[in-house]
Amino acid sequence: MADGQTPPRDLVKLADYRPPAFLVDHVSLDFELDPQASIVRSRLQLRRNAPGPLKLDGKKLELLSIALNGEALGDNRYELDEEGLTIHEAPDEAVLETSVRIAPAANTELSGLYTSGSGFFTQCEPEGFRKITFFPDRPDVMARYHVRMRADPDKFPILLSNGNKLAAGVENGKAYAEWEDPHPKPSYLFALVAADLVSLQDEFTTRSGRKVELGIWVERGDENRCAHAMAALKRAMRWDEDIFGLEYDLDIFNIAAVSDFNAGAMENKGLNIFNTAYVLADSQTATDMDFQNVERVIAHEYFHNWTGDRVTCRDWFQLSLKEGLTVFRDQEYMSDQFSAAVKRIADVRLLRATQFRDDAGPLAHPVRPASYMEINNFYTTTIYEKGAEVVRMYRSIIGREAFRRGMDQYIAKNDNSAATVEDFWAAMQSATDIDLKQLLLWYEQAGTPEISCAEAWDEAAKTFTLTLRQHIPSTPGQAEKQPMLIPVSMGLLDKSGQDMHAETLLLREATQSFSFTLPQKPQAVSLFRHFSAPIKLKGQSRERLAFLAAHDSDLFNRWDALQQYASAVLLEAVAAHQAGQSFTLDARLQEAIAATLRDAARDPAFAAEALTLPMETLLADDMTIADPDAIHAVRQAARQALGQVLNAEFQAAYKAFGGAAPDDVCGPAIGARALRNAVLGYLSAAQGTALAAAQFHHAGNMTEKLAALAHLVDTPGPTRDAALQGFYEQWSGTQLVLDKWFSVQARSNAADTLAVVQALAAHPDMDLRNPNRVRALISAFTANPSKFHDKSGGGYKLLADFVLRLDETNPQIAARLVTALGHWRRFDPARQELMKRELERVLAREHLSRNTYEMASKALA
Repeated sequence: MADGQTPPRDLVKLADYRPPAFLVDHVSLDFELDPQASIVRSRLQLRRNAPGPLKLDGKKLELLSIALNGEALGDNRYELDEEGLTIHEAPDEAVLETSVRIAPAANTELSGLYTSGSGFFTQCEPEGFRKITFFPDRPDVMARYHVRMRADPDKFPILLSNGNKLAAGVENGKAYAEWEDPHPKPSYLFALVAADLVSLQDEFTTRSGRKVELGIWVERGDENRCAHAMAALKRAMRWDEDIFGLEYDLDIFNIAAVSDFNAGAMENKGLNIFNTAYVLADSQTATDMDFQNVERVIAHEYFHNWTGDRVTCRDWFQLSLKEGLTVFRDQEYMSDQFSAAVKRIADVRLLRATQFRDDAGPLAHPVRPASYMEINNFYTTTIYEKGAEVVRMYRSIIGREAFRRGMDQYIAKNDNSAATVEDFWAAMQSATDIDLKQLLLWYEQAGTPEISCAEAWDEAAKTFTLTLRQHIPSTPGQAEKQPMLIPVSMGLLDKSGQDMHAETLLLREATQSFSFTLPQKPQAVSLFRHFSAPIKLKGQSRERLAFLAAHDSDLFNRWDALQQYASAVLLEAVAAHQAGQSFTLDARLQEAIAATLRDAARDPAFAAEALTLPMETLLADDMTIADPDAIHAVRQAARQALGQVLNAEFQAAYKAFGGAAPDDVCGPAIGARALRNAVLGYLSAAQGTALAAAQFHHAGNMTEKLAALAHLVDTPGPTRDAALQGFYEQWSGTQLVLDKWFSVQARSNAADTLAVVQALAAHPDMDLRNPNRVRALISAFTANPSKFHDKSGGGYKLLADFVLRLDETNPQIAARLVTALGHWRRFDPARQELMKRELERVLAREHLSRNTYEMASKALA
């Protein structure tokens, strides 16, 4: 580190967990809201829980007064530093009153109380509440809250908080409101909104007859784009009652949308605060994917009411207990609303593209980390998506009925308390006789298990033997691994593709054999159907993959077999390209794509997925030394060749699936548009952008328009420039659509993409305070491998420049961006040196935040 740089924070370790010395039974908060200087008065009812002093977290707070049991405390009665306040001699029962001043308008980190748009908003997970008032800011301290707030009635007429509203009005020229939450909650679930907002109102009647007032609060002018979110909320509430027996428990459920937000949304009890990207949607401004993301995130945050709010996590090491479980629940919900197979494909694609990559690099960590420097850095796909896969494995092993019994037990035993992953395991174990102890290794060991198989047929005994081997690669700090418990959903197929036998095997050993008595030798084995475990299956032949792609009854495995076959073919072509050979289209791949088109009407959404060639990043992950230029060239050549040789078939499909109504966002319409846009990609690669230009100009919704624009931006010239200018002029006043304008250019295949992104970085609409805009440009660009990894190193420098600028104002976003440099070892020596140089430049910055320091130093280690 450079002289003067902030030293790294000591690691917080799971092994060091101790119960809090004091618990808080009740909190009274009083807010005098002013953007420049807000006054927060707090009254805490405390009681001793364990030995030790009274420690209250607090950051960037100006202490105005402090009193214990009504007695003002002098400076000699407490210690105050940058991390908080300590009282060494506190009675076992006490009332602590403090008054602090904070500056919401100066809060660019968007953590704690900050201003955005027309008012005040909060984000307290994981450690934002300590920026509002002094408090034991940890999830195992659960209290009941009473909140009173006052503000200028002209500027901030809407005053919202958790729970139920007790009173509201105007007194002494100030608007006021009082809210009370009857349920104990940790401080990270506290929420406050004070703004000039309007709402869409509705109501929901629970199965027990309780009427719940529903409100979605947005900036003026956005209220007409909330209908889909409201309908999704009501669907999610009903689904949770029907599937898990969980009913909403307050009289009011509010959602407030804000454009400046670090994450997607926050499940604060009774007052969810959302990124506008996951609330606002209509067919003219939102794509089908946006509509589905709104549905998914609305459901996810609502489901947290029980798995996160009523039952929370004991400490942040247990984060996946609430997030992994709730991701699993929202995945199940979305599967029920749309195509289960297509939803599973989308989830696994995300897992492989992000979490598998992290597991294979320097940032690998277990689902329950053993330590952290900054907990903000562990809101990762390992915690969320891999954590959801662990929950799914519980259900795969014990079955749906037993899983539901386990969930009922988990909620009943841990309601209104802070739990651990062992508590969840114990609830599931109580519902089955199957030994689940080995599943806990999934929380402790990082890395993606690699599975290989061997087969043997004994003709005389009519016995088929399947031998499975598991290997878990070493990861940072974990060189040796123990065998995991892995559910293997499988089927033995005959020559026609029919199942001869199907069951879920439990792989517990490093090497384990399973025998089956059958009338004849199976033609093929279908393993890990519906992706029954987050593993990598190794060593399947192309012949086997081709057979499964054509015949497997499991739609996920059919798709996956085609993806694996295409990957093998394309990687072989990459090697040929590196040797100077021209691309040759594989006949089996051509036939598989043709067969998909012939059968597309049966399930257009699935066909759209099957037509999509493996992502460039996934192809790179299967190379010893990634070559982004060769991968891109080969994948583009394959798209062009397929578009040419199957031109008639693609043209027919494009015409056949163009009849969906522009504003129809039901499953069949979304599937038809997805297929048509996938087909457009092949036709554009083969014959130029004329068809894309026609679709762009005649599009009836944003899905069609943006898909066409994505192809137009691949070819520099007047057509591209006119389309981008027209799009900007039409939508520059709609921020979420303007994000798409930035993003579509950052993802372009055009040769000048790096230069375009560099120019966009200085665009007047490039707002660093808005995380959505940063993600739209920089995150999109880093997901464009051949352009981000430009041999000049210009992409790496651009990223590092943004990281250093953001680290000064929003280190949480900066730390997430820097991880794109973390896989430098996968590339050629020249690129390695360029990426390392930028990481070293980041780490050389004086006063680098702990967030960015942790991620950059791990990436470079």
